[in-house]
Amino acid sequence: MKKNLTIILICFFFASCNAQKAIPVVQQNLQRIDEMADIPQPLKIIDYKKLALQFDSTVYDFNATGEYWPLVWIDSSKKNFPQKVVGLYTAIGDVRQGPAHNKGMFHEALATMGATLGATLVGIDKSNSQNRDYVGMLKNYFNKETGWDIMMNNTCPEVALLGGGYGRDWWYDVYPNVLFYAIYNKYPDEPGFTEIARSIADKFYEADSILNGNYDYSFFDYGKMKPMKTAICAQPDVAAGHAWVLYNAYKKFNDPRYLKGAISALNALESQPKNPTYEVLMPFGAYMTARINAELNKNYDVNKMLQWSFDGTAICRAGWGVLTGNWNGFDISGIVGSTVDHGGYGFLMNTYDAAWPLIPMVRYDQSYAKAIGKWMLNAANAAKLFYPQYMPKDHQTIPQMADVTKGVIGYEGIIKKSSYKQYENLEGPVAQGDGPLWVLNKNPEVSQFSVYGSAHVGIFGSIIRTTEVEGILQLDLLATDFYHDKAYPSFLYYNPYSDEKTITIKINDRKKVDLYNTVTGSFIARDVSSSTQINLLPKSAAVIICVPSDGKVTYQGKKMLINGVVVDFRLQGKQ
Repeated sequence: MKKNLTIILICFFFASCNAQKAIPVVQQNLQRIDEMADIPQPLKIIDYKKLALQFDSTVYDFNATGEYWPLVWIDSSKKNFPQKVVGLYTAIGDVRQGPAHNKGMFHEALATMGATLGATLVGIDKSNSQNRDYVGMLKNYFNKETGWDIMMNNTCPEVALLGGGYGRDWWYDVYPNVLFYAIYNKYPDEPGFTEIARSIADKFYEADSILNGNYDYSFFDYGKMKPMKTAICAQPDVAAGHAWVLYNAYKKFNDPRYLKGAISALNALESQPKNPTYEVLMPFGAYMTARINAELNKNYDVNKMLQWSFDGTAICRAGWGVLTGNWNGFDISGIVGSTVDHGGYGFLMNTYDAAWPLIPMVRYDQSYAKAIGKWMLNAANAAKLFYPQYMPKDHQTIPQMADVTKGVIGYEGIIKKSSYKQYENLEGPVAQGDGPLWVLNKNPEVSQFSVYGSAHVGIFGSIIRTTEVEGILQLDLLATDFYHDKAYPSFLYYNPYSDEKTITIKINDRKKVDLYNTVTGSFIARDVSSSTQINLLPKSAAVIICVPSDGKVTYQGKKMLINGVVVDFRLQGKQ
């Protein structure tokens, strides 16, 4: 009997030593997010998925009636590829656009790619919509006729200077390729896309090799393969876009050159002595640092990238970052743009697109779960104010023209004090747009309504779901985590309240699952078949992974896996 007891005790000892003790992940603060309201007011989270679906069905209606409608037309110029494509207005009523102006050729990838991606993210197959392949049409932005052989914001130089790109702003040349790679992930079998994706990756790799760690240029000529300086200041944060594209190309094609290029670009970004934020790319740098740290066991400074993304300390684009504050009873914290222009000027597209990299980042580094959860609550609450139906009329420049938006187009921006003299008496926040300034005395007032910005609504629509507790959101961490390795359903929840809250988690899988919280490093529910309730501590976050109930747990360094799939990238206590 004594011998048996000894054996039992020894077995218990070794089991205890080998078991993983749950050690919560310490949450990291970001000062800019700390400034945001715990519970933004007035609190109302709209249904962004519904709005995205309505945007698609409304804007892509060739038979739409009303002044300034339809917003789509056929471009028959057949630039780069021998096919007709669909153009989409950048702003309502833009006099440069439509079938009767500039040969119908002036339309921007920011709008058409953004709309295609947004619709796809909320479940619409844009490769077969209205008997049109809107996905395949995007090939015409691949500028092979210019010899650049990358995606660009326009189909040809003839109209390029009417909008962004073609060597004016580097980000305009890089971001369409970021958009394309996201779309390619959703449509991997689209004819011609693989060849285009390869060409882009090869160009970006070659460009990074030439730059050799120095991205301090205004733009890069991808035709001549030469960095250039102009009157526009340097945009070294473009390295984040290069890194994102190249790493995803590596995940897709398993070409070691692309990994080398991604690492090189990220090194160049991290080496910057001052905040290089320019437009939309810096949050992708934060995401890339977290992901590569997690997947490749690197040690990039995620905190620095996030501070650069949020703080408004940019050197070239003065004040560019994330806005905070309450303007006359409206919490506007979370929107993205200039923190200094007329007291602050945030933009719809920039706000939507920031969520794309920042939300999935939490999968790879859950120490920012609370911070990003709080930011997303504020951003989701404030973003509705871009739309005339949600902003009080006395806080809009043209409320009398709201009907032209058909409920799916928002203003381009929200500003503290209007930059237009005729509206400077309005109390902030003021919903307005820059459209009339693009073509002075020609673009109508309604061009303040931003089609290109509204087109990206599907990013929010794919990520955000409400729960039964107002202000506690379910955020899908996989929705915009493109080219990720196999993963189980993953969600971020943040409780902004000062007391504990209970929410219901619904399980869509027919098989039973266990719920694992990467923030606490522990299982919080077992054998869940349809739904269960979980408790969220005050002002805390949870990253919940829905894993198979009968799964086998293994460890690889700091990683915890179930059935060979990584569940926790930063398990505390593991070396």
